[in-house]
Amino acid sequence: MSIKIEKLQLSKKKVDINLQFYFFLKHTVKLSPSNTEIIKIIEEYNLFNHDFTLFSDSLRKIFKTNTKLEKLGDIIIRFTTNFDTELFLFSVKLYQIKNLLLQEAKITESTDIEKLSHLNPLSLEYDRISVIKPYNIRVSGALLSLLFFDKLEKKEINFMSENAFDFIKSLSNLAIKFKKEGLEPNQIFMLMFSESLNQSITSDSGSDYESRIKSVLTKSGIQNIQKAHDKNDKSTEFDCFFEIEGRTFGIGAKRTLRERYKQFIKTAITSKIDIMIEITLGLDLNEEKAKTIVSHGTYIFVADEIYQNREYLQKLDKVYSVKDLNYDVLRKLK
Repeated sequence: MSIKIEKLQLSKKKVDINLQFYFFLKHTVKLSPSNTEIIKIIEEYNLFNHDFTLFSDSLRKIFKTNTKLEKLGDIIIRFTTNFDTELFLFSVKLYQIKNLLLQEAKITESTDIEKLSHLNPLSLEYDRISVIKPYNIRVSGALLSLLFFDKLEKKEINFMSENAFDFIKSLSNLAIKFKKEGLEPNQIFMLMFSESLNQSITSDSGSDYESRIKSVLTKSGIQNIQKAHDKNDKSTEFDCFFEIEGRTFGIGAKRTLRERYKQFIKTAITSKIDIMIEITLGLDLNEEKAKTIVSHGTYIFVADEIYQNREYLQKLDKVYSVKDLNYDVLRKLK
């Protein structure tokens, strides 16, 4: 049995208006108008909305620097009708809303940070929240944008302060008007908004795992922690290198080991460093890998949740929970 899929069709009119809207949104972000400049744009539009040529001339008087005038020129060249200038005005007003929605989305990030303050930085739970945090912001931003445009199109405009009522009412009228012309404001706005969300996100995965390890070490009293290459094997870089009571310590920090632990094994054979340590969450640390690593004289520290649930790790002399990653334990390693 075959299923026939009807040919998807987009009218040129629908594509053109959405393309023009996206262009104005993107280039408004590049123009980066200040609040004062935005107020002047709206004021000039109210004066010259009947003539896109006069409106274009008035815009040039608002922006003084050559850089901004050049970016403005890319926008003005797209003005061929008064409809275009109104679409540009809609874009400018949404540019103001962008930062408001962005801050709302980032409130979830603050909530996650509060949770993290009560957790061990090297625990699985800390890592789980850190990894999901940027996705949380993206999802929150997308849902907030959807909700915002839904309210605009339904004329439910009493969700902001009384002072902003007229502004939102104007946005609502524009959204409804352009929707009738084929514009999909939320979908196109999200193309631009998602880029702003991505730029604002700082992920706690990857290299930041090293920072979390460093914070644990410094809190236990270890100072002068640096990145350093092994003197005998320059291909190996220790994420944390320091000394305790005259002995040198080199730490490799990887959330997951994969095949990278083999590099440390090679270095362990030739290195003159006193203590080599591999710190990892332990998710992919099986018994065979663990035995191979410790057999070459390298110590392993893993997330406590993994350590407590894997008996074979507890039986190996050179394997520890990250809860034991402190000055007193490290100074006793041989």
